Formats: sequence, C-alpha cells, structure tokens
Amino acid sequence: MPILKDENARKSEADRDALRIYPVTTKLTKMERNAVTELAYKHGVARGQWIRDVILAQIKEDPNRNYVLAEALGIRLLLVNVLRPLATGQKVSVETFDKLLDEISTAKHELAAKIASEPRR
Repeated sequence: MPILKDENARKSEADRDALRIYPVTTKLTKMERNAVTELAYKHGVARGQWIRDVILAQIKEDPNRNYVLAEALGIRLLLVNVLRPLATGQKVSVETFDKLLDEISTAKHELAAKIASEPRR
C-alpha cells in the first residue's frame, strides 16, 4: 500500500490542474440540447467536446480583433472616400488611391476594436 500513496504524492499540482476534472454545467431546453448535439455531430465530435471547444475558443479569442467587422469597416471607408470625390467630379489619382488603401489597412482594426468595445445600445 505505501507504493500507491507514494505514487499519488508524486503528482504535482500542475499535473492535477492539467487533468479535466473541473466540471462546468448549464441547463438547456430539449430543443437547445438537440441543436447542440446536432452541431457537435456535424463537427464529428461528442457533444461535451464540442461545448468545451466552443468555450475555450471564446476564452482565447481576442475581443479587440474582430476581423469581419474590420473588413466591413474597411470596405465602407474605401467606398466613402472614393465615391465622394468621384460623385463631385473629382479624379482620384493612383497615388491617392494607394495611400488611402494603406491608411484604411491600419485604421480599420483600431476602429473595429473601438466599436466592439462600446456598450451595446
């Protein structure tokens, strides 16, 4: 018997923390549970594993990096900044257009982070 006790004593705190022994639960309706089960099946994993993957992805996601919003804002900025001069009869030079693209590329992520961090109305 002392051998088992020594073996268990050798497990470090980090080893114990690495194990999946901390449950997190929630209550779902039958329809919600079925939807989650269906999504997990579509991804080829068990429901519990799919839920775990979704939770961990949300934890790891950088809220300041909303790529879809950044790209949508980039397109909007480009349209507004190109269409206005064209609508008033001005010409946009290649150099101006390239400079505009560079500025939008750097500004769109900052703007998206700012919008994403604002409280929803």
